[in-house]
Amino acid sequence: MYEEKNRIGEFARSGELIVRGKKIITPTFMPDGTRGAVKSMTPDMVRGTGVQVVLANTYHLHLMPGEEVIADLGGLHNFTKQNLPMLTDSGGFQVFSLAHINKITEEGVKFKDPRTGDAIFLSPEKSIQIQMKLGADMIVAFDDVVSLEDSKRGRTLEAYERTHRWLERCIAEYDRLTADLPEDQKPLLFGVVQGGLDKDLRKKSLEIVQGSSVGGMAIGGLSVGESREEMHDMLEFLAPLYDDSTRPRFLLGVGDPVDLRKAIECGIDMLDCVLPTRNARHGSVWATGDIKLNLKSEIHKLSTNVIDDICDCYTCKSGFSRGFLRHQFKVGEPLAGTLASIHNIRYLQRICEEYQNV
Repeated sequence: MYEEKNRIGEFARSGELIVRGKKIITPTFMPDGTRGAVKSMTPDMVRGTGVQVVLANTYHLHLMPGEEVIADLGGLHNFTKQNLPMLTDSGGFQVFSLAHINKITEEGVKFKDPRTGDAIFLSPEKSIQIQMKLGADMIVAFDDVVSLEDSKRGRTLEAYERTHRWLERCIAEYDRLTADLPEDQKPLLFGVVQGGLDKDLRKKSLEIVQGSSVGGMAIGGLSVGESREEMHDMLEFLAPLYDDSTRPRFLLGVGDPVDLRKAIECGIDMLDCVLPTRNARHGSVWATGDIKLNLKSEIHKLSTNVIDDICDCYTCKSGFSRGFLRHQFKVGEPLAGTLASIHNIRYLQRICEEYQNV
């Protein structure tokens, strides 16, 4: 259940989301723990950045070790030793990202396991079953994602229509699997809004999702090849169309500071992305003003400065200098990526907190 607490500007808002007895203050950024862990970080490190929710990947956890194994080991929270709320995506993004090894039919998507070549099948029902077995607090309906190139080939309408047929099947399976659960123990189900860059389809898709029984709205199919201007234009278009129901709004796969601010100002409550940790492992960090620093650069060799003087993350507060971090990156020390990841995630959380505390 989402409760709006405050409006900031015309569309930005702060609020509280209660899921299975756990409180989440929004807006919030969620790092991706794709295979059950945020890369190179312990659960305590993740919590220390102010993160409130961790996302895990349904497709990858299904491949290895498998949802049955995770269930036998106590479910996703016990398996990962992460006591924060956890959200699983549907596997729908892999329809897009693994297009070269999948085949989409009305029943679902057939993949080849990249490691073994074995056939893998995901349907709307199977996606919900996997996520329920994993024990996530929030789950996402299986959708058909299209890239910008797909849009140019005219597949947007096909994917839009299939996404909503699959949504009906996801809701039916969710209702079946949660029928005997107390209301406060049911995971929150997000329905996904699709439609590419077609505003008419986007509007209709949002109306369909908002008219369904899902507990939250997820905006999918952005950050898939379109320009920043096109993404922001779509976020601005959708902003006045959201209803004022007690449902959170989740933008999938967006994590650059500029886009984060824009999304929040267009009424988005939750965002996830691999960007802050992926960039960090390659030595790229953000500093005040959204300046990008390359910690591997020669200019930092003798620098005693921390990444960002006003940052309160562990890395900056502990005094790790840019010179130290550059050296560790240059010698291939994994600690460098960990310290940079802590900073980048905290940087995005600090942006969210600016809106939470208004």
